[in-house]
Amino acid sequence: MRIIISPAKKMNIDTDTLGYQNLPVFLEQTELLMSCIQKLPYEECKALWNCNDNIARQNFARFADMELKKQLTPAILSYEGIQYQYMAPSVFENSQYDYIQEHLRILSGFYGVLKPMDGVTPYRLEMQAKLSVNDKNDLYDFWGRQLYDEVLDSSRIVINLASKEYSKCIEKYLMPEDTYITCVFGEYDGKKVRQKGTYAKMARGEMVRFMAENKIEDPQEIKKFDRLGYTYMEELSTEKEYVYVTD
Repeated sequence: MRIIISPAKKMNIDTDTLGYQNLPVFLEQTELLMSCIQKLPYEECKALWNCNDNIARQNFARFADMELKKQLTPAILSYEGIQYQYMAPSVFENSQYDYIQEHLRILSGFYGVLKPMDGVTPYRLEMQAKLSVNDKNDLYDFWGRQLYDEVLDSSRIVINLASKEYSKCIEKYLMPEDTYITCVFGEYDGKKVRQKGTYAKMARGEMVRFMAENKIEDPQEIKKFDRLGYTYMEELSTEKEYVYVTD
């Protein structure tokens, strides 16, 4: 079974808490993307990143001096978004690190697919960024099927805790024999389940922690998730979508 999550825009360098274990599997492709971005003038980079001047300047400098094999941080500790804050991997026990290293995969516009303990450097490149590389129209085209092939294991079970921007990298290539379950966290008004971005990110992080703490191997077990006030709703769920609601 594999769990997929999105990266976060905000990243840090932490070479003290834990050492990284490996380099990312698609580092050759990452080097190509890095080289392409390094050739772009500042204004094109800012447009690519769709951000303000402060963030653009920070990342323009990062790419100018970027090293993909030095001063690396384990991916799970490098990302600082809400999902990662609620996952709180910095206080995991060793067995929980072992669990996520086997089961969890982080999808990335820059690195493709990351294991939690892969060494990364801070970058900015969202999957939906309009970057043309090697005659590929965008990053979805650039990465293609290889992200799906890398994520899948022999069970062919995938628990989707990623945003649509990233999950569609996998969904496009799903086969009939795959079991692909998307977790939805929201509020139910009697007619529709409404997701709110921040709260959904919080719940996704808590779900990863819940699975790691309980060493979950069977998707049925995640129906027991009850953190942050969420309850699994059987009547609103399907085989492909598990729905959790809160008041």
